[in-house]
Amino acid sequence: MSETIPVTGRCHCGAIEFAARANPERVLICHCADCQAFAGAPYRTNVMAEEGSFALRKGTPKVYIKTAESGRRREQGFCGECGCALYATSAGEGPKVYALRVGVLAERASLVPSAQIWRDSALPWADSIGDLPAIPKQP
Repeated sequence: MSETIPVTGRCHCGAIEFAARANPERVLICHCADCQAFAGAPYRTNVMAEEGSFALRKGTPKVYIKTAESGRRREQGFCGECGCALYATSAGEGPKVYALRVGVLAERASLVPSAQIWRDSALPWADSIGDLPAIPKQP
């Protein structure tokens, strides 16, 4: 297993803040239909936190329980104020590994994806966005 790094995250409005240790070699883009719906986007990017390292520093996330295709129940943590997605983890008691949403992490620029999962669900145009005109800011 590779070295983990400290990461910090917060929701958009600042009501929730957390810290964890994440594995920068386990950054995944997920194309599953559930991630597309939760993110309101064509995919979601996650980094896996080291088991037992996740710690809330401020606030309490709201939790939605999603049943995966496998039948496993997954907690989806998000801010009840701004709706920002924060993480997913196993439901119930026991050790937890958190899939942290890269977009809420201060270190997001350095967390480069190493793989794509649920690729069969990817939108057909997902690979062609590099060909689109790039406008530096809102026109």
